[in-house]
Amino acid sequence: MTAGFGSENGASATRTRRVSRGIGAALPAATALASLLGLCLLWSLAAELWPSRAFPPPLDVWRVLLKEAASGDLGYHLVMTLWRVAAAYVVAMVVGSVIGVLLGTHRRADSFFNPWLVLFLNLPALVVIVLAYIWFGLTEAAAIGAVAINKIPNVVVTMREGARALDPRFAEMATVYRLGPLDRVRHVLMPQLQPYFAAASRSGIALIWKIVLVVELLGRSSGVGFQIYLYFQIFDVAAILAYTLAFVAIMLLIELLLVQPLERHATRWRRRPA
Repeated sequence: MTAGFGSENGASATRTRRVSRGIGAALPAATALASLLGLCLLWSLAAELWPSRAFPPPLDVWRVLLKEAASGDLGYHLVMTLWRVAAAYVVAMVVGSVIGVLLGTHRRADSFFNPWLVLFLNLPALVVIVLAYIWFGLTEAAAIGAVAINKIPNVVVTMREGARALDPRFAEMATVYRLGPLDRVRHVLMPQLQPYFAAASRSGIALIWKIVLVVELLGRSSGVGFQIYLYFQIFDVAAILAYTLAFVAIMLLIELLLVQPLERHATRWRRRPA
C-alpha cells in the first residue's frame, strides 16, 4: 500500500511539473500577444483622436495588406528582399568570422589592420551603397556587396573578441590528442566561438535587413524598400506601413522559428540534464 501510494504521489508530482512547465511556456506568448493587442488599441485610439491620411488606423493598413497579398505583389517583393538579406548575411558572416578569428589569434595582424577596421566601422552605410552603385552599376551584386561590407566590420569585432578569449588549454589538449585541422575547428574552436557567433548573427540580421531596404530604395526595382519608396511618392502611408509590418512579421518569425531553435540546439551541450 505504501509503495502504491508513493508511486501515485510521484506520478501526480510529475503531472504537476508538466502542467507548470506548460503554463510557464505559454505565459510569455500570452504576454506578448496582450502587449501587441494593447499597442493596436492605442494606435486605433490615436488615429481616432487625430484623423489624418498621414496616420491611418490599423484596419486601413490591414485592408491594404490583404489587397497587396491577393494581387501577389506583397509576396513577390517580400521574397526579393528576403533573398538579398540572406545573401548579404551569409557573405558578411563567413567573411567577417574568418577575418575576426585571424585578427584575434595574430596580434601583429590585428595591430596592423585595426585602423582599417575602425575606418570601416565609422563609414556611413549610405556612402558605401552610393559608391557601390557608382563603381559597379545598379546590379544585384553591387547591392548585396554593399550590404555585406556594412556588416562585416561588426562581425569582425565580435569574432575577434571571441578569438581573444579562447582557452589555450583546449589547444594543448588538441595537440596532445593529435587532432587534425578539421577536428580542431569542429571540437575546439567552434564550441568556444559559438556564443560570439550567435551574438554577431542576431545583431547582423537586425542590421542587414534595414540596410537592404535602403539599398532597394536607392537602386533596385523590386523589394520592400522599392515599394516603400514608390508609395512615399504618392503619400500612401497605409501601404508603407503594410509593407513594413509585413516584413517585420517575417523577420520575427525567422527569429522565433529558426534563429532561437538553432541557438538552443548549438548550446545544448552547456545545459545539464534535469
